[in-house]
Amino acid sequence: MANKIVVDPITRIEGHLRIEAKVENGKIVDAWSSSTMFRGIEKILQGRDPRDAWFYTQRFCGVCTTVHSIASIRAVENALGIKVPYNAEMLRNIIMGIQNVQDHVIHFYHLHALDWVDIVSALKADPRKTAALQQSVSDWKYSSADYFKSVQDKIGAFANTGRLGPFSNGYWGHPAMKLPPEVNLMGVAHYLEALNLQKEIIKIHAILGSKNPHPQTFLVGGMAIPVDPNSQNALNAAKIAEINKYIQMADEFVKKVYVPDVLAVAPYYLDWTKYGAGHLNYLAYGEFPETQSGYPDGLWIPGGIVKDGDLKNVIDVDHNKITEYVTHSWYDYTGGDATAKHPYDGEQNANYTGPKPPYDYLNTDEKYSWVKAPRYDDAPMEVGPLARMVVGYARGHKEITGAIEYTLSELNAGAEILFSTLGRTAARALESLITVDRMPKWMDMLVNNIKTGDYETHNPEKWDPESWPTNARGYGFHEAPRGALGHWVVIENKNIKNYQAVVPTTWNASPRDANEQRGQYEQSLIGTPLADPERPLEILRTIHSFDPCLACAVHIYDGKGDLKSKVKVL
Repeated sequence: MANKIVVDPITRIEGHLRIEAKVENGKIVDAWSSSTMFRGIEKILQGRDPRDAWFYTQRFCGVCTTVHSIASIRAVENALGIKVPYNAEMLRNIIMGIQNVQDHVIHFYHLHALDWVDIVSALKADPRKTAALQQSVSDWKYSSADYFKSVQDKIGAFANTGRLGPFSNGYWGHPAMKLPPEVNLMGVAHYLEALNLQKEIIKIHAILGSKNPHPQTFLVGGMAIPVDPNSQNALNAAKIAEINKYIQMADEFVKKVYVPDVLAVAPYYLDWTKYGAGHLNYLAYGEFPETQSGYPDGLWIPGGIVKDGDLKNVIDVDHNKITEYVTHSWYDYTGGDATAKHPYDGEQNANYTGPKPPYDYLNTDEKYSWVKAPRYDDAPMEVGPLARMVVGYARGHKEITGAIEYTLSELNAGAEILFSTLGRTAARALESLITVDRMPKWMDMLVNNIKTGDYETHNPEKWDPESWPTNARGYGFHEAPRGALGHWVVIENKNIKNYQAVVPTTWNASPRDANEQRGQYEQSLIGTPLADPERPLEILRTIHSFDPCLACAVHIYDGKGDLKSKVKVL
């Protein structure tokens, strides 16, 4: 007998995501990913000045603000042939680098950790054993038995109130939870520490961008940040020293807490190296220019495509091979929904044909999601930190290769474990590790260039629309925390004629295409065992490993659509 499990909405993500899964003999045999939220901002951009596009696109999301700014600006710069000053490229690297690190820390501790860490179990831990464990994995400053006892007391007092808020519906005591109480207590302590850490290190955005979220200093042609060592109102030595302080803070936490935590937890969940792989196709655009010629030259993180998990071959990315289907999406295409359109020709003709709420489950044979189905050369792709690490490893990137091989040696495993839920989770930690190592170099590159007397942060050439061609089009890429982000702009008579964004979660959360190929979320769930179908923790583990950006009740149905039970989930 086949059961259908419906998780709607998936929580601890951004936005609204529904997962329907078909279960046979305790394993998932089919799955469908549906976004139940319509965005439509691309239409708002039509007819506007392309220099203003970045300000609108960062409103796509309350989390992914900087990333849409940079992709949008690069698209317009590409269309108009604008060269960006070296100082501006370094400033962008610093802003985007700390964005990635902060986002990964938030994801692991506050969005994903509770899939692995049992808070209730932490109340049974021996604080002395937790202290010994902490001291065995790093020399982190908060490692005494008294400290962990204070954390335990704090959690206990909170639990005794009976008002657990967002924690009240967690899958505590679930049979798939395997960590000893002492590891759980360490994880809970670091969950709380990460709350403080993430708000501190992102102050770099306040210094360089005036605020966070929605920084204000991006600009087509560079950055609206003055550089002058002798001015209190510009980027000077004092502000550079403050930025370096936050970089050091991030460096210490990543190296002494985040990465050790992943390595401490992973051995208890090595079975999760067997699940969550999905399509073994990985796409990365590359990121962080480091040469005077600027983006897209001299990228520190390389781009490319790895297909079918073949680490011996990397394909260069050709944006002309990127298309989107709407065969199973709530849109209509001129020319028919079985066709695939390049983003330059993309359309946003919304046409919701799904059931009216409340409903049991979607008609997945037809249209069932607001997400389109992007494909590269007609193949589904995974994007994100794992894709970046896989492509970098395949290309022999020094820092990526070193971080991966160290981790594999610690786990006594081969590279095949990368293609999994656990591999995806580890990839974020490894990317954070190499990024905090790289950020001081970008600061040094910026400072050394300023010392030559070059204070330029913006190129005014082609700022005047009268210098633009009548028609132009361009694309801008960025490696956002969640993966490969692309913006495409078509400019006609100085204004935006068409605008399309293909975001990381569009790649990963896509529905089936005209060829009935599953999206990456859907494919990654196939073969996953469920210890308790009424508490489908395993679904959350794999879906959360992607860090969905789409926002708490879980409905479980049998194959006939009869309601079996309702389960709330954290």
